[in-house]
Amino acid sequence: MSEKEKVDKAVELYNQGKYKEAIDAFSSVLETCQDNAELYNNIALCYANLGEYDKAEKHYLRAQELNPKLPQVYINLADIYYRNKDMASGIGLVSTGLAEIPDNLVLRHYLARFYMEDAKLDLAIDELENILEKQPDNYDVYYDLGRVHFELGNYASAIENFENVLDYKSENPWIYYYLGEAYEANDEIDKALSNFLKAIARNDAFAPAYKKAGILFFARGDYEDAIEYFEDYMELDIPEEEKAKIKELIERIRKKQNA
Repeated sequence: MSEKEKVDKAVELYNQGKYKEAIDAFSSVLETCQDNAELYNNIALCYANLGEYDKAEKHYLRAQELNPKLPQVYINLADIYYRNKDMASGIGLVSTGLAEIPDNLVLRHYLARFYMEDAKLDLAIDELENILEKQPDNYDVYYDLGRVHFELGNYASAIENFENVLDYKSENPWIYYYLGEAYEANDEIDKALSNFLKAIARNDAFAPAYKKAGILFFARGDYEDAIEYFEDYMELDIPEEEKAKIKELIERIRKKQNA
Protein backbone atom coordinates (compact mmCIF):
# COMPACT_ATOMS: atom_id res chain seq x y z
CA MET A 1 0.00 0.00 0.00
CA SER A 2 1.40 3.39 -0.98
CA GLU A 3 1.77 6.27 1.49
CA LYS A 4 -1.11 8.09 -0.21
CA GLU A 5 -3.33 5.04 0.15
CA LYS A 6 -2.39 4.74 3.81
CA VAL A 7 -3.23 8.40 4.41
CA ASP A 8 -6.53 8.06 2.54
CA LYS A 9 -7.40 5.04 4.70
CA ALA A 10 -6.52 6.97 7.87
CA VAL A 11 -8.70 9.88 6.77
CA GLU A 12 -11.55 7.48 6.06
CA LEU A 13 -11.23 6.01 9.57
CA TYR A 14 -11.22 9.53 11.02
CA ASN A 15 -14.36 10.48 9.10
CA GLN A 16 -16.04 7.34 10.44
CA GLY A 17 -15.25 8.41 14.00
CA LYS A 18 -12.78 5.54 14.48
CA TYR A 19 -10.19 7.79 16.06
CA LYS A 20 -7.98 5.15 17.71
CA GLU A 21 -7.73 3.20 14.47
CA ALA A 22 -7.03 6.46 12.62
CA ILE A 23 -4.18 7.26 15.03
CA ASP A 24 -2.61 3.88 14.28
CA ALA A 25 -3.04 4.43 10.55
CA PHE A 26 -1.54 7.95 10.56
CA SER A 27 1.29 6.76 12.85
CA SER A 28 2.20 3.98 10.43
CA VAL A 29 2.78 6.66 7.75
CA LEU A 30 4.93 8.67 10.19
CA GLU A 31 7.43 5.84 10.27
CA THR A 32 8.63 6.94 6.83
CA CYS A 33 7.49 10.61 6.93
CA GLN A 34 8.68 11.82 10.30
CA ASP A 35 8.87 15.48 9.25
CA ASN A 36 5.30 15.72 7.95
CA ALA A 37 3.52 18.42 9.98
CA GLU A 38 0.10 17.58 8.57
CA LEU A 39 0.34 14.01 9.85
CA TYR A 40 1.05 15.27 13.37
CA ASN A 41 -1.86 17.68 13.03
CA ASN A 42 -4.16 14.83 11.98
CA ILE A 43 -3.07 12.60 14.86
CA ALA A 44 -3.63 15.52 17.23
CA LEU A 45 -7.15 15.95 15.85
CA CYS A 46 -7.85 12.30 16.65
CA TYR A 47 -6.60 12.67 20.22
CA ALA A 48 -8.66 15.85 20.64
CA ASN A 49 -11.80 14.01 19.52
CA LEU A 50 -11.01 11.31 22.10
CA GLY A 51 -10.71 13.99 24.80
CA GLU A 52 -7.00 13.25 25.26
CA TYR A 53 -5.99 16.89 25.15
CA ASP A 54 -2.46 16.53 26.54
CA LYS A 55 -1.54 14.13 23.74
CA ALA A 56 -3.28 16.36 21.22
CA GLU A 57 -1.33 19.39 22.43
CA LYS A 58 1.96 17.47 22.19
CA HIS A 59 1.30 16.54 18.56
CA TYR A 60 0.07 20.02 17.60
CA LEU A 61 3.23 21.56 19.03
CA ARG A 62 5.34 19.09 17.07
CA ALA A 63 3.42 20.03 13.91
CA GLN A 64 4.00 23.73 14.67
CA GLU A 65 7.72 23.06 15.11
CA LEU A 66 7.88 21.31 11.74
CA ASN A 67 5.80 23.89 9.86
CA PRO A 68 5.27 27.19 11.72
CA LYS A 69 3.17 28.55 8.86
CA LEU A 70 0.47 25.85 8.92
CA PRO A 71 -2.62 27.80 10.08
CA GLN A 72 -4.77 24.80 10.98
CA VAL A 73 -2.31 23.76 13.69
CA TYR A 74 -2.69 27.09 15.50
CA ILE A 75 -6.46 27.11 15.02
CA ASN A 76 -6.93 23.56 16.31
CA LEU A 77 -4.69 24.03 19.33
CA ALA A 78 -6.25 27.44 20.06
CA ASP A 79 -9.62 25.68 20.19
CA ILE A 80 -8.32 23.33 22.88
CA TYR A 81 -6.88 26.18 24.94
CA TYR A 82 -10.16 28.10 24.60
CA ARG A 83 -12.26 25.11 25.66
CA ASN A 84 -9.97 24.53 28.64
CA LYS A 85 -9.96 28.25 29.51
CA ASP A 86 -6.16 28.40 29.28
CA MET A 87 -6.08 32.02 28.19
CA ALA A 88 -2.37 32.63 28.79
CA SER A 89 -1.34 29.69 26.59
CA GLY A 90 -3.93 30.69 24.00
CA ILE A 91 -2.71 34.28 23.77
CA GLY A 92 0.90 33.12 23.49
CA LEU A 93 0.11 30.54 20.81
CA VAL A 94 -2.05 32.79 18.64
CA SER A 95 0.38 35.70 18.93
CA THR A 96 3.11 33.38 17.65
CA GLY A 97 0.85 32.24 14.84
CA LEU A 98 0.03 35.79 13.80
CA ALA A 99 3.72 36.62 13.69
CA GLU A 100 4.07 33.85 11.08
CA ILE A 101 0.78 34.37 9.22
CA PRO A 102 -0.40 37.91 10.08
CA ASP A 103 -3.27 37.95 7.57
CA ASN A 104 -5.10 34.99 9.10
CA LEU A 105 -8.33 36.50 10.43
CA VAL A 106 -9.50 33.29 12.12
CA LEU A 107 -6.44 33.44 14.35
CA ARG A 108 -7.02 37.14 14.98
CA HIS A 109 -10.59 36.36 16.06
CA TYR A 110 -9.30 33.71 18.45
CA LEU A 111 -6.90 36.29 19.89
CA ALA A 112 -9.81 38.68 20.43
CA ARG A 113 -11.81 35.97 22.19
CA PHE A 114 -8.88 35.06 24.41
CA TYR A 115 -8.59 38.74 25.34
CA MET A 116 -12.33 38.84 26.07
CA GLU A 117 -12.13 35.86 28.41
CA ASP A 118 -9.01 37.30 30.04
CA ALA A 119 -10.84 40.62 30.69
CA LYS A 120 -8.52 42.53 28.33
CA LEU A 121 -11.49 44.15 26.68
CA ASP A 122 -9.79 47.14 25.06
CA LEU A 123 -7.33 44.80 23.35
CA ALA A 124 -10.25 42.62 22.24
CA ILE A 125 -11.95 45.65 20.65
CA ASP A 126 -8.78 46.52 18.75
CA GLU A 127 -8.56 43.02 17.28
CA LEU A 128 -12.27 42.81 16.43
CA GLU A 129 -12.27 46.19 14.70
CA ASN A 130 -9.15 45.15 12.80
CA ILE A 131 -11.06 42.12 11.45
CA LEU A 132 -14.06 44.25 10.44
CA GLU A 133 -11.84 46.49 8.36
CA LYS A 134 -11.12 43.44 6.19
CA GLN A 135 -14.40 41.53 6.67
CA PRO A 136 -17.19 44.08 7.15
CA ASP A 137 -19.84 41.35 6.86
CA ASN A 138 -18.50 39.12 9.65
CA TYR A 139 -21.53 38.86 11.95
CA ASP A 140 -19.62 36.79 14.53
CA VAL A 141 -17.34 39.78 15.05
CA TYR A 142 -20.28 42.17 15.44
CA TYR A 143 -21.70 39.75 18.02
CA ASP A 144 -18.45 39.69 20.01
CA LEU A 145 -18.13 43.48 19.77
CA GLY A 146 -21.64 43.76 21.17
CA ARG A 147 -20.69 41.54 24.10
CA VAL A 148 -17.52 43.52 24.82
CA HIS A 149 -19.24 46.90 24.68
CA PHE A 150 -22.00 45.57 26.94
CA GLU A 151 -19.40 44.45 29.51
CA LEU A 152 -17.80 47.91 29.33
CA GLY A 153 -21.16 49.62 29.87
CA ASN A 154 -21.16 51.06 26.35
CA TYR A 155 -24.79 50.10 25.82
CA ALA A 156 -25.44 52.22 22.73
CA SER A 157 -22.45 50.61 21.00
CA ALA A 158 -23.58 47.18 22.15
CA ILE A 159 -27.03 47.82 20.66
CA GLU A 160 -25.52 49.00 17.36
CA ASN A 161 -23.40 45.88 17.03
CA PHE A 162 -26.17 43.45 17.99
CA GLU A 163 -28.44 45.19 15.47
CA ASN A 164 -25.78 44.56 12.82
CA VAL A 165 -25.90 40.85 13.64
CA LEU A 166 -29.62 40.82 12.82
CA ASP A 167 -28.78 41.70 9.23
CA TYR A 168 -27.30 38.19 8.96
CA LYS A 169 -28.94 36.07 11.68
CA SER A 170 -32.45 37.44 12.13
CA GLU A 171 -33.88 34.15 13.43
CA ASN A 172 -31.43 33.64 16.30
CA PRO A 173 -33.32 34.19 19.60
CA TRP A 174 -30.13 34.88 21.53
CA ILE A 175 -29.43 38.03 19.50
CA TYR A 176 -32.83 39.46 20.44
CA TYR A 177 -32.21 38.45 24.04
CA TYR A 178 -28.87 40.25 24.18
CA LEU A 179 -30.42 43.25 22.45
CA GLY A 180 -33.12 43.23 25.11
CA GLU A 181 -30.51 43.21 27.86
CA ALA A 182 -28.63 46.09 26.24
CA TYR A 183 -31.80 48.17 25.83
CA GLU A 184 -32.79 47.39 29.43
CA ALA A 185 -29.37 48.49 30.70
CA ASN A 186 -29.77 51.65 28.59
CA ASP A 187 -33.14 52.36 30.30
CA GLU A 188 -35.09 51.78 27.08
CA ILE A 189 -37.60 49.43 28.65
CA ASP A 190 -40.16 49.28 25.84
CA LYS A 191 -37.49 48.32 23.30
CA ALA A 192 -36.03 45.83 25.75
CA LEU A 193 -39.40 44.18 26.23
CA SER A 194 -40.02 44.13 22.49
CA ASN A 195 -36.79 42.23 21.91
CA PHE A 196 -37.44 39.70 24.67
CA LEU A 197 -40.82 39.01 23.04
CA LYS A 198 -39.13 38.64 19.65
CA ALA A 199 -36.78 36.06 21.18
CA ILE A 200 -39.80 34.10 22.41
CA ALA A 201 -41.46 34.38 19.00
CA ARG A 202 -38.45 32.64 17.48
CA ASN A 203 -38.20 29.97 20.17
CA ASP A 204 -41.24 29.39 22.36
CA ALA A 205 -39.14 27.38 24.82
CA PHE A 206 -36.56 30.14 25.35
CA ALA A 207 -36.77 30.33 29.13
CA PRO A 208 -34.55 33.38 29.90
CA ALA A 209 -36.69 35.63 27.69
CA TYR A 210 -39.91 34.61 29.46
CA LYS A 211 -38.39 35.54 32.81
CA LYS A 212 -37.13 38.89 31.52
CA ALA A 213 -40.51 39.66 29.93
CA GLY A 214 -42.26 38.86 33.21
CA ILE A 215 -39.91 41.11 35.15
CA LEU A 216 -40.37 44.06 32.79
CA PHE A 217 -44.15 43.69 32.63
CA PHE A 218 -44.15 43.65 36.43
CA ALA A 219 -41.95 46.75 36.56
CA ARG A 220 -44.39 48.56 34.24
CA GLY A 221 -47.32 47.58 36.41
CA ASP A 222 -48.77 45.24 33.76
CA TYR A 223 -49.54 42.59 36.35
CA GLU A 224 -51.69 40.27 34.22
CA ASP A 225 -49.05 40.09 31.51
CA ALA A 226 -46.34 39.58 34.13
CA ILE A 227 -48.25 36.66 35.65
CA GLU A 228 -48.86 35.14 32.21
CA TYR A 229 -45.18 35.15 31.26
CA PHE A 230 -44.04 33.96 34.68
CA GLU A 231 -46.53 31.07 34.50
CA ASP A 232 -45.29 30.19 31.01
CA TYR A 233 -41.73 30.35 32.37
CA MET A 234 -42.62 27.85 35.10
CA GLU A 235 -43.86 25.39 32.47
CA LEU A 236 -40.40 25.25 30.89
CA ASP A 237 -37.36 23.20 31.88
CA ILE A 238 -36.09 25.23 34.84
CA PRO A 239 -34.86 24.07 38.29
CA GLU A 240 -37.46 23.35 40.95
CA GLU A 241 -35.86 25.94 43.23
CA GLU A 242 -36.37 28.58 40.54
CA LYS A 243 -40.00 27.50 40.08
CA ALA A 244 -40.60 27.97 43.81
CA LYS A 245 -39.20 31.52 43.66
CA ILE A 246 -41.35 32.43 40.67
CA LYS A 247 -44.44 30.94 42.31
CA GLU A 248 -43.80 33.13 45.35
CA LEU A 249 -43.35 36.17 43.10
CA ILE A 250 -46.65 35.47 41.34
CA GLU A 251 -48.39 35.33 44.70
CA ARG A 252 -46.93 38.73 45.61
CA ILE A 253 -48.14 40.16 42.30
CA ARG A 254 -51.65 38.85 42.90
CA LYS A 255 -51.66 40.51 46.32
CA LYS A 256 -50.68 43.81 44.67
CA GLN A 257 -53.57 43.38 42.23
CA ASN A 258 -56.02 42.88 45.06
CA ALA A 259 -54.67 45.64 47.29
